[in-house]
This record gives sequence, C-alpha cells and structure tokens, in this order.
Amino acid sequence: LVVGVDVSAAMLAVARADRPGIRLVRAEAVDLPFRDGTFHGVLGNFVLSHFRRYETALHDMVRVLRPGGRLAVSNWGPLEDDLDRTWRSLVEEVVPPEMLRSVLGEAVPWEQRFADRAALADALGRAGLRQVRAELREYRFRYSLREYLEGRATSSTGRFVRDMLGPAAFEGFLERARDAFASRFADPLNDFRQVVFAVGTKP
Repeated sequence: LVVGVDVSAAMLAVARADRPGIRLVRAEAVDLPFRDGTFHGVLGNFVLSHFRRYETALHDMVRVLRPGGRLAVSNWGPLEDDLDRTWRSLVEEVVPPEMLRSVLGEAVPWEQRFADRAALADALGRAGLRQVRAELREYRFRYSLREYLEGRATSSTGRFVRDMLGPAAFEGFLERARDAFASRFADPLNDFRQVVFAVGTKP
C-alpha cells in the first residue's frame, strides 16, 4: 500500500495526474489520518523545515511506522549557486533584506538548521529512531529559463513578492527577472543543488 499525503489540493492534483495508481490523502504531517503502525516506511521530502514545531510532525510520522519501519527525510543543503544569488538580488530590489529574512523564518523556520546533516540526524534520533544516518549529496538539474522562473515564482519568496506587489506588478517583476537571467546565463540553466538525506529505524 502506497499513500501520498499533501495539505495542498493543487499538489495532489499534480500527483494524481502523474501517478494515477497511488492513493492520495489531503492531510498534514502533524495529524496523519492513519492508525499507529500502519506503514513499513514513511518518506518526508523537503517538508520538515516548514513546521514551526517539527518535533510534532516527526512524532506523527514515527507513530504510523511499524516497529522496524524506516523513516527517511530530506532537506536542501547549504550550497548557494549563482542562480540563487541572482534571484535573491532581484527579490531584494523590491523586498528589504530584513523583511525577507523574517518571511523565510516564518515559512521555513528550520531550513537553515536542517541544511546541516548532523542537525537533521540529531532530530531523528531525538524522535526515538535508531540506526540514524545522514548524507549530503550534490545534484545538477537542467531547466529551461521559463521552467526555472516558474519554480521560483511558486517558492516561498516568489509567493511573498506576488502578494506584496499584486498580480500585475509581479508580472513586471518576472519580466525583469527573465531579462536578468537571460543576460547572465545560457538557456537551459544548470542548477547545482545539495540535498541532505537522513534515515532512521523505529525500534
């Protein structure tokens, strides 16, 4: 039995189109609608850093695991490349840096902490998991300029800029971003990202 969980109906619609054979449930990790010990494995991709109290989310993920089951989580690593810096500089032209830090602190309060693999492993150990190990891997993603900026527009910073500027002004911001990226980078773009993975076993 494989079940996909997300709080966003839009994300579930994407998942349903891509993997029609998988059962999907709209729910949050802090209150999973499953009995104790339901699953052999639980996977949380890039989700743990979003919870103000990540310990609560981890508790429920561990709760639905069977004894001997494994929990795996991931988080973006600490690497910042030229694409990240270019996007951030564009955002900081319209959002004061201190306001941006505050917004990101609200949206992903544990993003920076869990970029450290030791911190992510420690969180799993404190949740009661054993045989915990964590690794840092580096990947190269290739995107068209259009795809890359679409992704940035739906990121935490992109959504905040849209809310702050309004739809019409945000389109102008994205047009300036397209020009800036096109002048600095070849299309398609090579995006180098680090990912921290941590895995633990429920006793």
